[in-house]
Amino acid sequence: MFRIASVLVVLTSTFIIPVAQSQSAASAHPPIINLDNLDSSVDPCTDFYTYSCGGWLKKNPIPPDKTSWGLGSKLDDDNKLLLRQILEEAAAAGPGDPLQKKIGDYYGACMDEKAIEAAGISPLKAGLDRINGMRSKRDIAGVAASMPGQSALFDFQSDQDFKDSTQVIAEVDQDGLGLPDRDYYVKRDPKSVELRQAYLAHVQKMFELLGDSRSVAATQAQTVMRIETALANGSHTQVERRDPKLLYHKMTREQLEALAPAFQWKDYFSQTGQPGVRTLNVAAPEFFKAMNAVLEKEDLESWKAYLRWHLVNANAPYLSAAFVNADFDFFGKTLSGTQELEPRWKRCVNYTDNHLGEALGQAYVHRAFPPEAKQQAQAMVKEIEQAMERDIEGLSWMSPETKQKALEKLHAVANKIGYPDKWRDYSALTITRDDPMGNVFRARTFEFNRQLAKIGKPVDRGEWGMTPPTVNAYYNPQVNDINFPAGILQPPFFDPAADDATNFGDMGATIGHELTHGFDDEGRQFDAQGNLRDWWTPEDGKQFEQRASCISDQYSQYVAVDDIKINGQLTMGENVADLGGLMLAYMAWQNETRGKKLDSIDGFTPEQRFFIGYATGWCSQTRDETKRMYATIDPHSPDKYRTNGVVSNSPEFQQAFHCKAASSMVRENRCRVW
Repeated sequence: MFRIASVLVVLTSTFIIPVAQSQSAASAHPPIINLDNLDSSVDPCTDFYTYSCGGWLKKNPIPPDKTSWGLGSKLDDDNKLLLRQILEEAAAAGPGDPLQKKIGDYYGACMDEKAIEAAGISPLKAGLDRINGMRSKRDIAGVAASMPGQSALFDFQSDQDFKDSTQVIAEVDQDGLGLPDRDYYVKRDPKSVELRQAYLAHVQKMFELLGDSRSVAATQAQTVMRIETALANGSHTQVERRDPKLLYHKMTREQLEALAPAFQWKDYFSQTGQPGVRTLNVAAPEFFKAMNAVLEKEDLESWKAYLRWHLVNANAPYLSAAFVNADFDFFGKTLSGTQELEPRWKRCVNYTDNHLGEALGQAYVHRAFPPEAKQQAQAMVKEIEQAMERDIEGLSWMSPETKQKALEKLHAVANKIGYPDKWRDYSALTITRDDPMGNVFRARTFEFNRQLAKIGKPVDRGEWGMTPPTVNAYYNPQVNDINFPAGILQPPFFDPAADDATNFGDMGATIGHELTHGFDDEGRQFDAQGNLRDWWTPEDGKQFEQRASCISDQYSQYVAVDDIKINGQLTMGENVADLGGLMLAYMAWQNETRGKKLDSIDGFTPEQRFFIGYATGWCSQTRDETKRMYATIDPHSPDKYRTNGVVSNSPEFQQAFHCKAASSMVRENRCRVW
């Protein structure tokens, strides 16, 4: 959904060796830049990414259980080791702290492979019986209501009102697909056709695991594909979903019912505990028209097949080995190119983090994120914000009127560092050691009900959208806040004792990236309070669009994989944020080090170290299958272009490396927004 569409993916990131020392220490120190990770045979003015990452890429193949690999992936794995230790200790502990018992029991149940194998498909029996017991299509609504978080038809949730940022309203949105995006169903190129055939075979296999004969399973797989294709044809594209105006259609319940009269909305809202819903945001009206058409067209038995598929598809990773392996064979191997399934302990750590993230996060923060780290991160954020203030004030293309509103929004940005001020209450969630699949069902229902309970209430601006151990960061335009979990605020991404140049080039650019999202093509449509409101003068709006289009056109020329080019419209916001983030970090670093004596170290000037610090933050390997998928669904450009595409627009980079006008890393018409 749009609310966290501006997440900065950093799981394939940096390789800088941070060192605690003074800026002037030019000898007797560990290397600031690991020279083995560079490829000095490459001219930095020709391909800065390969210059900065070539050595690292040669030495760091992708592990067989990963779709990509970078130092951020290594940090994520290290976090998992700590989380595993926390969870194993909690699982071994007796009665005591109820929160520790909850995460320990969840993890312990997840690790009990013997019990999971013995259970087979019995955890799905209640759901399958409910589906098989449907007597008419009127019963679809009740079954869908019993499947929260399982992609049955559409998504029902709460959301902040785009036009009244103080309030939470109900929302329905497109969903109901098994493949990652609607484009997988509608594209006609040979690879897309091949993937659809593989998907059909996978769906058939899962029906067979449920006990259907091969012929029946094949027929039901075709039914699933037919229904999902109809839903896909009514769905927004990824580019369309980047425009918040297209996702806001506040309607009465009667208007929604008129869009899709074949669905029993009264039953659905009643059985989800929201019988009083009278108004809501219908994010994708055309989708619900398409949903209604397919509800009318397909018979009851077809809908039973569709719902059985979504029940097993959503739960396959938690079931016995036959389901887990079949699920991995398609979604892991075929779709993403992963060679091996992650070991069970890693999967169980992930599931615990997904379902009890702030309970697990409390223990993680206690061990991994001291208070002084939070204070130091807050100080760096303030420095980047001050750089943006100076930048806005100096913009030649923006009018004083719009500048005033931009500064008002900047000053209103809330900085969330490390972890929530108020932890989530899990006391209403029942977790038991002897019911692993039941724990999953109850955790999903708990979260579904927690979200729906917000409807009609004031927005909680202290809530987080990521758990504390996450190696990532994001900006939320509806709340106007930047969020940096504890998981990313540690070496190599964040180390205040490190060389200032590399530290600002890496974490400083990440902070600047998230801050810039408040002023990219999506974020700029929300005001300081998070309302969807145009606060720009018409001329300034045109000036912004012209500058953003420059970036979109630039990235649309880059190849993502094979013959597929980057979708510059899809990646525009992230590309704008990458460029803005680097620029703000450079400005903040210059201001922070003004008056200091900055020596060359290991043959690199401070300016060169800054840019190498930025570039090595994107050193990563990604499988071709995953690149192909990301080209369709990911608003981020490939890491190579998050380096080369950005520095090619930076005169400061070109000056630091003495690049000539004809160099590849020098664009004749540089793009610049902020």
